[in-house]
Amino acid sequence: MKIRDRYAPSPTGLQHIGGVRTALFNYLFARSRGGEFILRLEDTDRVRYDQAYERNLYDTFAWLGIQWDEGPDRGGPSAPYAQSERTALYRQYAGELVQSGRAYYCFCTGERLERIRLEREAAHSGDTGYDRRCRGISPEEAAGRAAAGEAHTVRLKIPLGETTRFRDHLLGEIEWKNDDVNPDPVLLKSDGFPTYHLANVVDDHLMEISHVLRAQEWLSSTPLHVIMYRSFGWTPPEFCHLPMVMGQDGKKLSKRHGATSIDEFRRQGCLAEALINYVALLGASYEEGKDIYTLHELEGRFSLDKLNKAPAVFDYKKLEWYNGQHIRLKSDGELAALCLHYAVDAGLFGAAGAEPTAEQRLIFVKAMALVRERLSFLSEAPAKIAYLFGEPEMPAAEEFIPRKADLARAVELLRLGRDFTRPLAASPDDEAAEIFIKEQAEKNAVKLGDLLMPLRVAITGARVSLPLFGSLRILGAERALARVERALEHLSRQLERSS
Repeated sequence: MKIRDRYAPSPTGLQHIGGVRTALFNYLFARSRGGEFILRLEDTDRVRYDQAYERNLYDTFAWLGIQWDEGPDRGGPSAPYAQSERTALYRQYAGELVQSGRAYYCFCTGERLERIRLEREAAHSGDTGYDRRCRGISPEEAAGRAAAGEAHTVRLKIPLGETTRFRDHLLGEIEWKNDDVNPDPVLLKSDGFPTYHLANVVDDHLMEISHVLRAQEWLSSTPLHVIMYRSFGWTPPEFCHLPMVMGQDGKKLSKRHGATSIDEFRRQGCLAEALINYVALLGASYEEGKDIYTLHELEGRFSLDKLNKAPAVFDYKKLEWYNGQHIRLKSDGELAALCLHYAVDAGLFGAAGAEPTAEQRLIFVKAMALVRERLSFLSEAPAKIAYLFGEPEMPAAEEFIPRKADLARAVELLRLGRDFTRPLAASPDDEAAEIFIKEQAEKNAVKLGDLLMPLRVAITGARVSLPLFGSLRILGAERALARVERALEHLSRQLERSS
């Protein structure tokens, strides 16, 4: 069987985690089986459609590195790939169902349907949906009324008293009583536009979709779709309803759980590779003992047999961990390029928006080696390395004082550290710097941690910082010594006041 699957979003909102997971699984399934992945825009909801959402769709998947074989922007043998450009097809196929007696014209007004709903509510009736009033109109009368211009819809004639059966790859054999299917749903609205169900089935058939992979929330629509396929005399595709993506509270993932739109994750500094890696694991497993995958690796490992029935839980902390792991895989140059716009926006190189000078760019790239292990998101980089580009605020005197010491001792230790600043800044690497400073601590009978604490605060402005030795090499001896002298002046004044 030739594999053809699709992602069919409605451009009525920003791309979110659930949609991207559906698209990714369809993409991976097609690639793993040498098949074709299609993008189709289900854009018939013109009230909520916005061109900005369509642009967001293309931008999101370009960023993720996911490409379709056919789509609105690429063309293909089944063009057009936007449903708003296919309305004539839907009218044609709705007409064929009417001609075959599988559908009928309905002349009920919106007012009548609303009146029935209210009457049922008042009577506490369990009946729902359409009451099939127009189903009994003779085809000749219905055709005449429609030809005369009377407003009408086209409704599917659900076979009564039957059971619809289909197989889902993940959930197994499904049986659904037709009496529990939406009674004779509208296929073609009075304005000539199709409903979702008609357009979906017609397009999947004409585009030769072999497999429909979609979220389990669409499971209740599948019996209706299977009935429609059989009404047309078509063979339904194979179905696989993917496990839901839930928040940690057990409810469907939504905005109340935090960021869910891909744009939000991008703004935070999430890597495309990390997002793909983590989302690919939401409801699927691949290889025992392995967590980190590239998109290419996932393409070769994906299988429907590796899907889980249980809902997947989206854990922001896990995504943070995956993002950190993928950050660690970047070279200094790659990481600098990814972090640069965050630094520019933060004003790291001067005013907000200022680009770095050649010297600042060199420092920025060198700083990546220091910050890489301490980043969860790219957006954190500017604040962590800001001390390399400008003088940090002078900390309170207490910050310089090692445990069980006093201000006078902190001054002594910082003066001692000043003597070692130049050789530390000139050391070729951390190993050489560590050997040197340990020897000096032993010679001066001082604990290594006590010796380095005041020096670290003077250089970086904080007790907890990026690696001190690497910071000294980037700053250089002169800049580093100037900070030590500034800190000594500050502490000496504090000491004089306290004495």
